[in-house]
Amino acid sequence: MAFSPPLPSPHSQCQSCGACCAQYRVSFYWQEAVQRGLDESMLVQVSPWRVCFLGTEQNPVRCVNLEGTVGSCVSCRIYEQRTTPCRSVEAGDEKCLQARAAHGLGPLR
Repeated sequence: MAFSPPLPSPHSQCQSCGACCAQYRVSFYWQEAVQRGLDESMLVQVSPWRVCFLGTEQNPVRCVNLEGTVGSCVSCRIYEQRTTPCRSVEAGDEKCLQARAAHGLGPLR
C-alpha cells in the first residue's frame, strides 16, 4: 500500500494565505461586536448600526487583526471571536478565489 500524506485542512490553507483579510471590508451589525467581546479600538463606525474592522475601510485593505505576510504565513488575532462576514468566507469558495487572484495567488490545491 502506498503512503499518501493527509490533505491540509481548510484552516491550514488559510494560515498560508490571508488574502481575504487583505481584500474585503468586514462590516457587521454593532451588536455582534458586543456579543463577541471585541475591543472598540479595532472597530470603525460605518453607519449608526454597522461597524467594520479597522483597516478594512481603507485602500489598501488590511484587517487590523491579520498578522503575518499574505500568501506566506498569517494568523488572525481574534480567530475564535471572528465575525459573521469572516466566517462566511471558506477556503476555495468564490470570495476566497477572488481575493487570492487579486493578490497574485493561484487557486487552492
